[in-house]
Parts: sequence; structure tokens; C-alpha cells
Amino acid sequence: MRWILNGLAILIGLIVAAFAIAAWVYRDIPAAKLEEIYATPPSAFVVVDGVRFHYRDEGAGPVVVLIHANWANLLDWDPWVAALRDQYRVVRFDMTGFGLTGPDPTGDYSVPRTVQLLHGFTTALALEEFTLAGASLGGTIAMHYSVTHPGRVERLVLVSPGALNPGVRGRTTPAELPRIADILTVITPRAIPRAILEGAAGDPSQVSEAMVTRWHDFLLRKGNRAAQLARQRQYISGDIDGLIRLINVPVLIMAGKLNKQVPVALADELVTLLSNSPQVDKLIYPAAGHQLAQEIGPQTGLDMRRYLDAGKL
Repeated sequence: MRWILNGLAILIGLIVAAFAIAAWVYRDIPAAKLEEIYATPPSAFVVVDGVRFHYRDEGAGPVVVLIHANWANLLDWDPWVAALRDQYRVVRFDMTGFGLTGPDPTGDYSVPRTVQLLHGFTTALALEEFTLAGASLGGTIAMHYSVTHPGRVERLVLVSPGALNPGVRGRTTPAELPRIADILTVITPRAIPRAILEGAAGDPSQVSEAMVTRWHDFLLRKGNRAAQLARQRQYISGDIDGLIRLINVPVLIMAGKLNKQVPVALADELVTLLSNSPQVDKLIYPAAGHQLAQEIGPQTGLDMRRYLDAGKL
């Protein structure tokens, strides 16, 4: 029995040591260190209701505001900015808990709080009227904003909109996220952002090592991992169908046919729900999945430019 107990004690000790080593390897990266790498010109920061937003504001002309997807960051929009900034003013930012913005001091990552912060951000930059484009979660935030702040949004561009995903659609309470998931706040291997990116891509080979590194770095930014888990635990879609019916601006929908997270058929359903919109255009990309800005950024960026230039497709 003594030998068994000694062996068990050794095993427990090895497990604790392994956990401690892993936690050290994947420890938080200070914000200042990441800003040295990623906050290169034209990056800037603005404080809105206690949140220090990282953003980029480029070009001149009609304003386009870009909202990234869950797990993503403003740098993923680089191909779109390259396609637009010669004729448009393109503003993009990291949402709370993502990129270099970091956590919200209030701990509130709900949709209403995110929409409130978006309004504060656009007001701080004196953006009165603009085209609002959002990817996945960013698309959901964009739809809410267009309804709650009429007159500010001239048109909506919804990239892989996930609002109708059966797992969240119509929920009045957040989806359950098991407490074991909290281990990700201390042990977050590079394999996790790689799996998220490649699992959502129609062609995983389009996911670059540089992108995986960037996503991993931003996950490890101090406070971001806990913030992203909190966002998952606070997300409530509510009557998203009713909200969509209230949208009264032109809408462009971009969707990948190989999207495993949000089936492309939901894009057709979204068109039907947008009954109050004066014009709805739709682009389907046969070889792409969920991460359109990351997979085929140059192509979708040029399509966005074509849409903005003509006002329609």
C-alpha cells in the first residue's frame, strides 16, 4: 500500500509540475510588448467609456467601418483596406477582448454593451454616416447597431453572418460553456487558433503561419482569454429574426458555400427576413468557408469596392 501511495504521490506531482510548466509557457503577454509588434502606423488608441480601443483610420472619402469576427482582429481586414483606402475612409477596430484593445473593465461583453461601445467609438471619431461591414459576430453587432441607431448606417455588409446559426438563434439565455473551458485562460497552445482558422476555412491551405501566430499572440494578450470566454457565456441572440425584419438600409450578404459553421442556405433565409430593406444583394463564394476576410481577402475586398462604387452589384 505504501508503494502505491508513493507512486500516486509521484504521479500527482508530475501532473502538477506539467501543468505549472504549461501555464508558464502560455502565460499572458503584456499589452505593451504586443503593441511594439502590432501597433505600427497607422495604429492609434482612443478611450471610450473606460475601454482603450485599438483602431486604424486610413484613406479619405465616404466612411466604411469594419467589425471583425469572433476570435479575429482588425489586422485581418488588411486586404479590404488595400482595396478601399484610395477612395474611401476605412476605420477598423479591435472589439473588447480581442487584438490590442484588451478586456472591458466592466466585465460586460453582452451584445447591448458591445453596440453601446461601438456607438461611443464612432462618436469619438466623429463618424456621422457610414457603411457598416461586419464578419460573423461582427455582422450581428452591425445589424443591431443599424436598428438601434437609425440614420447613422447608410448600408450594411454582412460577411458570413452567423446570427441565424441554429445553436444560438432565438436563445433567451446564453449557451452553456463548461467550466473545464476555463483551463484555456492559462493553457492555450498554438494548435487552438490553428484549429479555429483551418476548421472554418473552405481551403485550410489559405491559412498562413503568420495569421496563426498573430491570432495566438492576441489570445495571450493579458486579459483576452478570460474576456473571450466571458463573451461566449454572455451571448444572447434574442429575437434576431424580428430584429432583421427591422433593418431598413441596403444590405450586401457575402457567404462561403463551404461554410461548416453557418450553412450557406441561411444566406437565402436571411434575404427573406430582410423584407424591410430597400435592396438586398448576395455573393456566394463556391470554394470558401466561414472566414472570408482571412481566406480570400483580396477577392472579397475587390467585391466590396465594386459594390461601394456602384451602390449595388
